[in-house]
Amino acid sequence: MKKIFTYFKPYKWQSLLGPLFKLLEATFELLVPFVVSLIVDKGLGARIEGAYPNANEGYIIRMCLVLAAFGLVGLLFSVTAQYFAARTATAVSAGVRRDLFKKIQSLSYHDLDKMGAATMLTRMTSDVDQMQSGINLFLRLLLRSPFIVFGAMTVACVIDPQSFGVFAVAIVVLAIVVYAVMFACMPLYKKTQGKLDKVLLSTRENLTGARVLRAFCREEDERRLFDERNEDLTKGRKFVGGIAAITNPLTYVLVNLATIWLLWSGAIRVESGALSQGSVLALYNLMGQILIELIKLANLIVTVTKAAACASRIETVLTAQPSLKITADTERKEDPFVVFDDVSLRYTEGAEEALVDISFAVERGETVGVIGGTGSGKTTLVNLIPHFYDVSGGQVRVDGQNVNESGMQKRLRERVGVVPQKAVLFKGTIRENLLWGRADASDEELWSAPAIAQADEFVKEKGGLDAPVEQGGKNFSGGQKQRLTIARAVVRNPEILILDDSASALDYATDAALRHAIKGLETTTFIVSQRASSVRDADKIVVMDDGKMVGLGKHEALLETCEVYREIYNSQYEAGGERV
Repeated sequence: MKKIFTYFKPYKWQSLLGPLFKLLEATFELLVPFVVSLIVDKGLGARIEGAYPNANEGYIIRMCLVLAAFGLVGLLFSVTAQYFAARTATAVSAGVRRDLFKKIQSLSYHDLDKMGAATMLTRMTSDVDQMQSGINLFLRLLLRSPFIVFGAMTVACVIDPQSFGVFAVAIVVLAIVVYAVMFACMPLYKKTQGKLDKVLLSTRENLTGARVLRAFCREEDERRLFDERNEDLTKGRKFVGGIAAITNPLTYVLVNLATIWLLWSGAIRVESGALSQGSVLALYNLMGQILIELIKLANLIVTVTKAAACASRIETVLTAQPSLKITADTERKEDPFVVFDDVSLRYTEGAEEALVDISFAVERGETVGVIGGTGSGKTTLVNLIPHFYDVSGGQVRVDGQNVNESGMQKRLRERVGVVPQKAVLFKGTIRENLLWGRADASDEELWSAPAIAQADEFVKEKGGLDAPVEQGGKNFSGGQKQRLTIARAVVRNPEILILDDSASALDYATDAALRHAIKGLETTTFIVSQRASSVRDADKIVVMDDGKMVGLGKHEALLETCEVYREIYNSQYEAGGERV
């Protein structure tokens, strides 16, 4: 929780003023029983017979005006306290969300794969909202409720020292009940939030994969899985809610038992003349205040327990360190532009190697094709160039420097343009999406990039650069989305361009035109593809099979020397050289 507390520093005065004004409101509230007892004892008179013969109407009116003034001042203090508490809670939550987003952006692919998108979304939404509610209630009631409870006990002691025991016993028993419930609930709330992650995961997968579900008629299976996860979450919340719900009835029972005891003993002492009627009424009001505040305190503890569990989950993300290894800068080597030097990779400790002993070099301006079967390690290989993953062994060097070096991270991301397998567009306009490549690109450059990506024709048909893009690019076809993502990378004018199977939805003619246009950029290009036609004209072709490089060379040489490449080529071409 230490990390979360740091977000209160810019709002320390608001954090102090909120509870302070609540204490001022509570002070006036504690004075009300005194005034009521004075109205009864001095205003109505010690003897209550018939129509109050000893009543002092002027005194009663003055005391009622005092009560009204207390109410107005208390309302003013309460509203002020609420303002400061809400402002602090909102500002702290905004800061946490901002830093959560920054932290997620700083994590490596390995970290994101490990945590999962559903967990990240739960942290950013439900957990932060629960924490915000907890902070708001915490600042308003943390000091107010205990202050009124112990203040009422003190006032009761002043009014009638013999009644102190009733208040003390009631408060001690209630404190034991409340804290027992709190310690029982906290670990259970953490578990239920974890179950919420699974429900969110199921929801997210069903929304993003709706077409796949319908294509394979898996709707009923997914409904069943969602119902199971939802039922598990429901049962967990009902169980912890049932434990938390014990607090209110127990509190009511205990306080009402204390009230009965107080009224019974007070009545006996009033009868004997040892205690005035106003004092009994004041004690009764004080016990009522304690009841209300203990109910509030119980609800506060339940809410704060939830908030603490959520804050703990948030803190695990905020304190997570990116797993990418950063080493000290070394002297630049006289290497080819991109070098894979005996590279191996495991995604997790103890897992099988995804890449094994990969070694090759690429000169500046060359085009490298990477081909192989599904799961052969093609994407894994090119993801090492911008240092998305750490190597388990060997080195990847760009321009003579290890990609792990501290000074390389930012330079790499500025020099490399990546078009991932899944084409992702963001809600906005085509212009806004292209400007992700380079924020200061001119209109001429923004039009040049779609032309290279073979996208300028449909961009004009859609209405130009300011044409709208729906969330995820839903208003574009698969091929159009791929071409726009290629254009976005080209706008950057990168030194290294990585096309990770980014033309799979294009026809052969468009693919050929795209490769020809990219060839004119004079950039070092890596083309990942399962099509032999996409890589056959490359300066080098890397053939992958089960994480190993089984071939390296040009198209003609590989046809003669690499069986894997020959099988891929023959499966896609007939003997006469025509495409299947």
